[in-house]
This record gives sequence, C-alpha cells and structure tokens, in this order.
Amino acid sequence: MFSTGKGMSLRFRFSIITFLLLIAASVLTYALVAKIVSSVVDSWGRRVVEIQVLNDSARILQPLEREIGIAQEMAGNTAIQSLARHPEDSGLFEPALSEMENYRQKFQSHSYFVALNRNGSYYHNNAENEYSGSELRYYLNPENEADIWFYRLIEEGLDFHLNVNPDAELGITNLWIDILMRDIAGDIGDEILGVVGTGIPLEVFLSEVVNVHQAGVTTLFVDRYGAIQLYRDPEMIDYASFVKPEQDKHTIDLLLTDPGECAQAYAIMEKLLEADDLQKIETLKAVIGGEQILAGIAYLPTIGWYEISLLNIGEIMPVSRFIPAIIIFILILIGVLIILSLFLRIEIFKPIGALEKATRRLGKDSHEELDLPSGKGEIDALIKSFASMADAIRFYTDDLEKQVEARTAELKDLMLTDPLTGLLNRRGMTERLKGQNERSARTKETFGLIWIDIDYFKEVNDSFGHAMGDTVLTAVSSIFIESIRPYDHASRWGGDEFLILLSPETPDDLRRIIDRLLSSIRSWSSPDAPSLTISIGATTSDGGESIDEVLQRADEALYSAKNSGRNRAVIAD
Repeated sequence: MFSTGKGMSLRFRFSIITFLLLIAASVLTYALVAKIVSSVVDSWGRRVVEIQVLNDSARILQPLEREIGIAQEMAGNTAIQSLARHPEDSGLFEPALSEMENYRQKFQSHSYFVALNRNGSYYHNNAENEYSGSELRYYLNPENEADIWFYRLIEEGLDFHLNVNPDAELGITNLWIDILMRDIAGDIGDEILGVVGTGIPLEVFLSEVVNVHQAGVTTLFVDRYGAIQLYRDPEMIDYASFVKPEQDKHTIDLLLTDPGECAQAYAIMEKLLEADDLQKIETLKAVIGGEQILAGIAYLPTIGWYEISLLNIGEIMPVSRFIPAIIIFILILIGVLIILSLFLRIEIFKPIGALEKATRRLGKDSHEELDLPSGKGEIDALIKSFASMADAIRFYTDDLEKQVEARTAELKDLMLTDPLTGLLNRRGMTERLKGQNERSARTKETFGLIWIDIDYFKEVNDSFGHAMGDTVLTAVSSIFIESIRPYDHASRWGGDEFLILLSPETPDDLRRIIDRLLSSIRSWSSPDAPSLTISIGATTSDGGESIDEVLQRADEALYSAKNSGRNRAVIAD
C-alpha cells in the first residue's frame, strides 16, 4: 500500500480521501434529512394539535351546553321560583317538587340540586331516585366551610359557574353546573332566590370526555386562573377552586415546571381571552416529565375554561421511523460515490451541492419547484430518487392539508348546526346576521328577521313526552325550510324558538312568508301529536343599527303577539 521511499501510493491516498469524503457525505446527508424530517414533523404536529383541540372542545361543549340550557330553564321555572320566594309555604312544595323531578329526568345524569337563599334549604335527588320523599337533604350554613361556595356565588352574582367539588353531605364528587335563580316576577326586583343546577359524576365525565385513550395525547381543562378543573389524574384536579386560597390551588404550574414556559402559557391564555376571534388556537412547546410536548391552547367562552391538548410528538411520530429511509439513502449515496470515485469532483460533489440546496428549499417549502441537476448512471438514479421523495413529501403534505381542511370544515359545521333539526344553531345564525347586517349597511339592502315561538310547547313536552317534543321540533323545522326561499336562512335559536333571516326582503315578501308559515303550521297534523300554532314577531332593517337592536325589536314584536292571544304575527316597524 505504500511505495518504497516515496511515501503513500496515489491509490492509497485516493482511497483515504474517498473514505473521508464518504464519511462527510453520509454525515451531511443524515443532517439534512434529519432537518427536513424535523421540519415536517413540527409542521404536522402543529396541525394535529389544532385539530385535537377542536375535536376535544366539541366533545366537551356538546354535553355541557345541553345541561346548561336545561339548568337555565329550571332557574326560571315558576313553581320553583314561588317556593324560593316563600319556602315556609307548604302548599308550594308539591308543585315545585314535581317540577324538580321533571327536570331531573331531563338532565343527562338524572340528578339535580336546588338551594334556596331565604332559608338555606338544599334539595337534591339522583339517578337512582334514592332521595324520593326526602329531597330536602339539609340546610346550608354560612358558618360551614363546605357551604361557602353557595354564599360566594350569591355574593358575586355569577349567573353561571362550573366547578369540580366534592359534596361532603351527599358523599359525591361531581362536575357541578351552578345557575343563579333570579326573581323574574317578584316585588323586590332582580333578587337572587337561590342556585339550581346538576352534577355530572366526575369519574363518568372523565372517562367519557377527558380520558379518551389516544396514544401520545393528553387533554386537560383549566379555569381563567390556570386552576386544573379536568384531568386524567384526579389527584391533580383543583377541587373547589371557587373558594380555595390562591396558594393552595392546583394550577398548570404543577405540569409546566419551567418558569419561562409557565409564564408563556399564562400569557397565551390572557391573549386568547382578549382576542376578537374566540376560536383562535395558540401552540406552545414545552418539556413535561422530560418529554418534548407541543401544547394547543384554546379558550371556550361558553363555559369560561381553557382547553389544553398536550401532544407528545416523539410518541406519535418518532424520528426513528425515518431511520431506515435515511440509511437506504446513505447506502445508495455510498455506492454511487464508490462506483464514480474517478469522477468525484465532476460527477459527485457538484450534484450533491445542488441536492443540498434543493433539500433546504424543500424543508422551507415543500411546494416550491426544485431545480435539480442532471447526471449519469447512479447519480441520475439518486437525483430521480430524491425527486420521487420530494414528490412523495408534496403528496403526503397535500393529503394531510386536505384532511385538515375536511376535518376543520366538519367541526365548523358541527359547531354551527343544531344536531336535532339540522338548522343553523344560535352561533351559526349569529354569524349570518352579522354578515347580513354589514352587507346591508354597505348596499342599503333591506333584510327581514322573523322570530318564531311554538305556542304551548312546554305542555307538549309535559303531556306527550320529550320524544314527541323532539318530533314536533323536527317537523316544524321541515315546514320552515319548505316555506322560505332557497337563499333565506332558518335557525333554532334555543329551545322552542326559531329565527328566520330573509334577504333580500320587501314588505310583501315578509307578509307572504309569515302567512305561509302560520298556515302551514296550523294545517300540520300527526296521529299521535296535538295540533300546533306559532306566534311570530317580525321586523326589518337596512343595516343602519346593531344586530342586538334588530333582535330586541323582533323579540318585542313576538312578546306582543304572545300577549295578544298567540297563534298570530306582529310586525314591528
């Protein structure tokens, strides 16, 4: 291998140079591919965590929004409010108890509680009907630490509150939905008569909503101050956050041990709270338990909590999966370098330099057209392999983007559509109203708003059951769709109330559609259902006022129609 007295042979020296070049090329290739993989995985991880946040948010909001709506309806019940005003009147107990039991059947957990402010009485019954005949469980006492939550709610006047808290008297731990019961017909005015609501068993809620077994994904919900409300580990949950001193709370500081990451998380939460786009999702990289985590954070204004999804990218998409491809790529490169060692400078390094630039461009933008060099033999095969890899990355990136867009569209439809009737929900109609009002303000085009209430719908539910009530809601929704024009919009505004947006609109159009709605509902019949009528309040606007003012005018017209005997329409000027 060495020539006598003349040092190393040219062949040996060339072999060493070739070997060193092979090592350098292999290391460079690994670094470049690893950088591309890291960039792709990071971009993919951010999209996945955003989808996860939307999915988790929809999963928790669907059951909670329904329970909140029922609890708010319960807080305004006449019989229960009468008992709250005069808890000492025994004649009011039975009607109120009957209504409480009706609402117990409506709640998903088939349990309720009613706490009265005037005498501190606390009524409760559960799914097993365990306390039938003894619904009055105990009396609240402001001196009792376990009852402080009630008096704090009354003191701060929070109309709605969610809290995870054990009830020592009842021996249960629930996710409590607390709704203030304000006097809607008393002489004192807006007096707080008590608190009503329901409790969802924490263990059941965690298993069905939070503990969704998905590898590498952890979900938690925190309040505005970072106190952990729902988490897969019950020991981490901050029970009774509402009345607990700040220093004793279980906050996200228990998970984010790095002060800088923790401060960044709180800053993101504050930013989301003040953002105009309430559906905005922010991401944060952090280290939890020694693992690199990508956190997606979103604010849920409906319940006043933040949803945080923790994505362990190393577990979901480990870089080790790309090692075989990297090894194959390096082996191909080594073979090409050995075969073309005589033409190293011309045939290897020049194409490799071009490929290096192409990989960097591919890492920055997978859709950018790559300017690949030409070659011969194995180098040509290498260039084609790289082009195929680039095409594959483009293909899978495009496919992932399409999946993200499709899933996002599905989730948006889910968030804007009422699941029972298929009409727009309150949020969906609110977006349509805002858009129409802005358009009318620009074009001076008049639009019409029809507010519909099904007459005596509560009696339908009470007499024929909630299944018939759902049938009625579905039937009238179909009638509304058939009665309006293809370019008008109908929505279920809440309970048995509906909104219809007419655009463009003339007085004749408005009157004709209202008459058609009244006539169609009156003529509707079903063998097992009662006859139906509706009350309608309607108005028009040219965009020169706020949506709240238009809604208030239509609501007042509806109120006038109901007070005038129902089964009629009133059009406000």
